[in-house]
Amino acid sequence: MIGVAIVGTGFGQKVHIPAFQAHHNTKIVAVYHRDIHQAKTIAENHNIPDASDNLGEILALPDVEAVSISTPPFLHYEMAKQVLQAGKHLLLEKPVTLNVNEAKELYQLAKSQGVIATVDFEFRFVPQWQFFAQLLAGNYVGNIRLIKIDWLGSSRADVSRPWNWYSSQEKGGGVLGALGSHAFDYINWLFGAVGKLNAHLMTAIPERINPATGELQLVDSDDTCLLSLELVDGTPVQVCISAVIHAPRTHWIEVYGDKGTLVLGSKNQKDYIHGFQVWSSQPGEPLKEMAIPQEFLFPQYYHDGRICAFLRVVDEWVKGITNHEQTTPALQAGVYSQLLMDLCHQSHGTGNWVNVPSLAEFLND
Repeated sequence: MIGVAIVGTGFGQKVHIPAFQAHHNTKIVAVYHRDIHQAKTIAENHNIPDASDNLGEILALPDVEAVSISTPPFLHYEMAKQVLQAGKHLLLEKPVTLNVNEAKELYQLAKSQGVIATVDFEFRFVPQWQFFAQLLAGNYVGNIRLIKIDWLGSSRADVSRPWNWYSSQEKGGGVLGALGSHAFDYINWLFGAVGKLNAHLMTAIPERINPATGELQLVDSDDTCLLSLELVDGTPVQVCISAVIHAPRTHWIEVYGDKGTLVLGSKNQKDYIHGFQVWSSQPGEPLKEMAIPQEFLFPQYYHDGRICAFLRVVDEWVKGITNHEQTTPALQAGVYSQLLMDLCHQSHGTGNWVNVPSLAEFLND
């Protein structure tokens, strides 16, 4: 059994702790929270032996072999760096850092330490997405002429939702980091590398009430993104992401080729993992739903779909640790996603298209 420490207890309590406790080869041996009383309460509620408000203390525990980090983005770099310097395996939530130079440094540190570092890009592990990837790899649509992605949610649509770190660009907030980080990873996974991009970032709700002061505070993070990408092979990709939209279709990917069309989409507002379907059509024919092969289905159903997908991420990470082999999605996938996000901010700032270096070129620079 691999001893795991949990760092970050918001998403951590909802997804990380249930998944690690369900996995057959992991045991949660410690939990971190900045408030020691909270740390002890969480440990007691989940039967976790150790709790601390000091990450160094947790890393010094002999049973801690690996660490899972799901704190807000502005804490990722320093915490992940401390974990890697201690020689512990790392599972890191996205966005991995606040900028790509920090992400590159973590990648190089993990490589030099010989540890297995993974990023929670869980869409790669959703059954419908895996079937969709298989169809694309099998040239189902032929030569792709256009890719359209809409990811529209209402998590930030309520103007009374208070100001927090998500409202601050400096702290890694915004929909580009929350959702765009995923989109950039799965675009690369499904379709290939991006050659150039153009981004326009907007904030529909420019002020929110700070719960500490009761006063309105400026929101400088994006809640809507319009992105135009051109893949290295010349394929155009149109991406629209928003967290302030009440839309019947929440997450939709349309792929149009010379042989046919593939659509992957979900209307499930409450669960961004469950609810996906795959449709296909030949030119001139209506879309028809495709059955998902048994081989891709989750072996066990959890009401919260995020646990289902995250368990598969954990399983790959554990296999990598056990076999001493880096698995996918590795930390370099997080570096690439962060690179594209940084370039989006650059493009938005200048109003121009920006060329994207290859990941290998960037990592070896």
